[in-house]
Amino acid sequence: MNIKFKFENNKFSLDKLELPSRYYYFQNEENYIKLLNIGEGIFPKDKIRTSFKLDNSNLILTTESATKIYPSKKEYGINKIDIRLENSSNLEFLNDELILYKDSKYIQFFNLKCDDSSTFFYSDILSRGRSFEDFVFSKMLIKNSFSCESKLEYIEKFDVCGDELKDYIYRKSSDNFIFAKIYIKIKENDNLIKNIQQNGFESFSFSHNKRIIIGVISSNSMSELKSKVMYIWELYRNDLNKKKFSLGKQ
Repeated sequence: MNIKFKFENNKFSLDKLELPSRYYYFQNEENYIKLLNIGEGIFPKDKIRTSFKLDNSNLILTTESATKIYPSKKEYGINKIDIRLENSSNLEFLNDELILYKDSKYIQFFNLKCDDSSTFFYSDILSRGRSFEDFVFSKMLIKNSFSCESKLEYIEKFDVCGDELKDYIYRKSSDNFIFAKIYIKIKENDNLIKNIQQNGFESFSFSHNKRIIIGVISSNSMSELKSKVMYIWELYRNDLNKKKFSLGKQ
């Protein structure tokens, strides 16, 4: 189950497509793709791979809806994403929420490589599960890595079960149980992070070499959380002198 494509000088080409992977490509004001799977979820033993390259190109990318991870007795559902950005390309990748069902097992490998001239905005959202569940997934393994000019700039690894995450939130006495993670690379990183923090988002900082901005947002309302992500995305687009863009999900 694989989708592989590229944009070269803003011209789209599809290299590979295997069901249930699907996509919608809109070419209106900007290149815009929605990714989706038949069944809108990842089942045990599924191996979903998304690979693409931008070369002197711009792309807004999102998911059609929440990604559901279905229950499993043993096998993991695997989601692998490989991205390469070259020659002043810009990627804006906004995911809908990840919903881990009771007893689900999930692995994600995310790997983004870019040159110094390229920029990106990437966001992920983790929910607590379905409305009647509360962090009852079995296991979640995530490895996210970001490289700039062939050098690893930032890597993070998560190996957590639902009970551990639920206990952590309880110990923190927090009412917020939905989380968004945001990763940004832009030419004026210092100006953007200052602007983000001045707008009340204090949990944003730099990677070791200050090439990437990394931030976490939490809330007890999915609509509120998504509004905050959209607001920060708008700040990012303002820095690129781009006007507001509608994902068509309202």
